[in-house]
Amino acid sequence: MSVVPVKSEGLSAAEVSWFAPLCSDDYEYLGVPDGGYRSSWENTSRILQRADELGFRNILCPSSYQVGQDTLSFVAANAPLTKSINMLAAVRCGEMQPIMLARTIATLDHMLQGRLTVNIISSDFPGQKEDSNYRYQRSREVVEILKQAWTQDEINVNGEIYQFEGLTTDPVKPYQQNGGPLLYFGGYSPAAVDLCGEHCDVYLMWPEKKEELAGRMKAVHERAAKYSRVLDYGLRVHMIVRETEAEAKDHARKIVSKLDDDIGKAIRERALDSTSLGVSHQTKNRDNADDEGFIEPRLWTGVGRARSGCGAALVGTPEQILEEIEAYKKMGIRSFIFSGYPHLEECDYFGELVLPHLDTCSLPEVYNRRPQSTPTTPLGVGKRI
Repeated sequence: MSVVPVKSEGLSAAEVSWFAPLCSDDYEYLGVPDGGYRSSWENTSRILQRADELGFRNILCPSSYQVGQDTLSFVAANAPLTKSINMLAAVRCGEMQPIMLARTIATLDHMLQGRLTVNIISSDFPGQKEDSNYRYQRSREVVEILKQAWTQDEINVNGEIYQFEGLTTDPVKPYQQNGGPLLYFGGYSPAAVDLCGEHCDVYLMWPEKKEELAGRMKAVHERAAKYSRVLDYGLRVHMIVRETEAEAKDHARKIVSKLDDDIGKAIRERALDSTSLGVSHQTKNRDNADDEGFIEPRLWTGVGRARSGCGAALVGTPEQILEEIEAYKKMGIRSFIFSGYPHLEECDYFGELVLPHLDTCSLPEVYNRRPQSTPTTPLGVGKRI
């Protein structure tokens, strides 16, 4: 039984997504730059297109400033190069004038014929440091403007940050006519949870012990209930899967085998979210892990030594990974965003060893009540790499 009621109650399938490392976050060895894995158009678009070929149902396209590529440009360029995969475009609220942002997202939604989802981010901008409550108020007003632009004839906002009156929305209606693209959101502060509870569709979490995830889901549900809303829940976690557990653990050790901890710290601290509450929980995971870096039998925190944000990986055989995913699904988690190092190679491993045995869906299609699930293959049957 689910930890809390979920919007997609009764759904047995899950949205299984991959990750496009737009923000200079692709390595063979963590913390060791390699030109072959840099955040280039060639590398990241190849990963996205391979995820599409393998049958992943969505892909997170993250956002940064100091490193990497522009997210919305990247999504637009890949629209005609992909067939089935949705794109989860990360948007930093306030970075673009909100009405122009509404038009840009609506245009992308038409280019993708509804294969667009949006990851709402509230963060500082380069060279600025804003109060947390101000940032979340800005994000709240941006989201409210987006929803008005996508669902109403006029935009009328009298907020603390934005004020607009009587602006026509004729040019900005998205392809998805049921309110526009789904909004995914992750944040741990009370202001973040309140924003998600009132306005967003999928609450994304970073890996922690299952009981801690369950507690987080309950807190978010209680906040959403105050707005008479029910959400879905997602988990962003790295993935290391091999035919044997020993091989999987060997790869985990390999990717940190050349890591200098001072360089890892510098990588963590360069991120705009490096001091956030969510990142502090990932640090706590590493502090509480065993000598090998495991905080649960299959949840390894070593990845977090060289990146901010999501800092743990599931490590194991296909059978073990499927057991973990099933346990998360029983909790009520219906959206998974996986990644691995290097991203193209790990996309292949997961796509060949695990993905065929999962019942997958597109959450936008679920919400629109269109046919959406894909058949599974019994474990032990099908292609292996």
